[in-house]
Parts: sequence; structure tokens; C-alpha cells
Amino acid sequence: MARWQPGARQRLVMAAVDLFAEQGYDATTVVQIADRAGVTKSTFFRYFPDKRDVLTAGQAMLSRLLVEGIEQAPPDASPLTAVSHGLAAVSAQMTSFNRELGTKLGTVVAANAELQEREALKSAGMASAMTEALLARGFAEPVARLAAELGVLAFRTGFARWVAAEGTTLAEHTDAVLDELRAASADLG
Repeated sequence: MARWQPGARQRLVMAAVDLFAEQGYDATTVVQIADRAGVTKSTFFRYFPDKRDVLTAGQAMLSRLLVEGIEQAPPDASPLTAVSHGLAAVSAQMTSFNRELGTKLGTVVAANAELQEREALKSAGMASAMTEALLARGFAEPVARLAAELGVLAFRTGFARWVAAEGTTLAEHTDAVLDELRAASADLG
């Protein structure tokens, strides 16, 4: 095994997702993930406390990007326009690695209740981060919470569409979903 190769974190994430898909989450060990990624077990633990955390890799960065985008929206931006800026900041950082990972991840998460719970916590974390950023812009709490929840829905739906549609950008999909949600909310009465 080579002493050091770049990209260990991404290799660990992809190795874990591949193994979870092949043999199931419960049957996969940290040692197997490390071996598949071409690193040692101790290297695995430098990046992740346990195998559950492999699938939430990048959550802190995702929330940070959402908040930064909301903060950088024009001062007169509506709550959903500010959320759109947050989604654009995230979209700008998504790469082919994220698309490839997303293709595999949906199946893995759907097959395991524990991973579904982790995914729900990830969504809640995104919503909380966006809510706080919108509150800091002076929006009322119910408005901030609703806009943040719509932002999470736009991200999740847009991400699923992006993964399935080659030759598109994530921003195209999150913008389209946010527009659909704006139109749908008008029908709520």
C-alpha cells in the first residue's frame, strides 16, 4: 500500500458507498472500507469517527455554503430569493464526484433505516442553518423556517433530478424546483 495518495477522503466515501450497495450497510466494516479505498484503518479514523459518518461527509460544508449564499444575497432579497442564493452557492461546488455519489447513495440509504435517519438529520441541519441565516437577515421566524424548509425540499428534489439528468447543472434543477414551490405555495390559499 502506498504511503500517501491524494483524495483519501473521497476514496473512502466512494468505497463505503460501493460496499454498502454490494453487501449492505450492516455487513460492511471499517477495515473493508479502508482496504477498498487503499488506505489504512487509522487513516479512515483520521477522516471519520465511524462508518455512519462517511455518509454525512460534507454536511458542515453544505450548511456553511447555504449560509454564505444567503448572507451574500442582495439586502432587499425576499426569503426565497436569499435561499436561492444559498442553493446557488452549493451548486457551484458540486462536481462529477457528487453526481456519481448521488447515483449510488439513494439506493443505499433507502435500504437501511439507520441511514434514513441520518439523512433526515442532515436535512434538519440544513434547514436549521438556513433558518438562522434568514433570521439574521431580519425575517420573522415562521417565514424564515418556511423558506428554509422549502430550500431543503428544493435542494433534495433538485439534487435527485440533477443526478438523473446528464448534461445539466444542479443550479438549473434547484432553481426550477424553487420556482415550482413558489407557484405551489400560491395555491395554498
